[in-house]
Amino acid sequence: MPTYTVRTANLALSEAQRQRIATAITEAHSGNTGAPGYFAQVFFEAAAPGTHFIGGRPNAIPHVFVHGLIRAGRTAEQKRGLIEALCTRVGTAAGIGHEDVWVYVQDILADQMIEFGRILPEPGREAAWRQGFSPEKIGDFQRAGVAV
Repeated sequence: MPTYTVRTANLALSEAQRQRIATAITEAHSGNTGAPGYFAQVFFEAAAPGTHFIGGRPNAIPHVFVHGLIRAGRTAEQKRGLIEALCTRVGTAAGIGHEDVWVYVQDILADQMIEFGRILPEPGREAAWRQGFSPEKIGDFQRAGVAV
């Protein structure tokens, strides 16, 4: 499952902005890879003041960095669409220009990850893999309002 870490520098995101960014990332990932939306998870971190440098110099300009770990097997076209959508949509949600949004996506082989207690499926095999969820886990999703 894709895990995205959104790190901000010189920018404090509101709860509403974090929600919009998480939604944008989920939709961009699902729309460009075909993976179910419930696969995407997003973490937020803020760099402490004075800890972001560019070119060896302290940076005071607001930036957002999106680092995504995704399953390998996507085409170059899918990944390009994904990173372009992430840049545009995250920048809009954060209220900053696209030149200040940096996106990095890294592939990990599906058989090198365990989530929900099982090795992940290859892209396109999520439906069969999902059938292995316990009734308790499905209940967890339902109570959280996540469609599985």
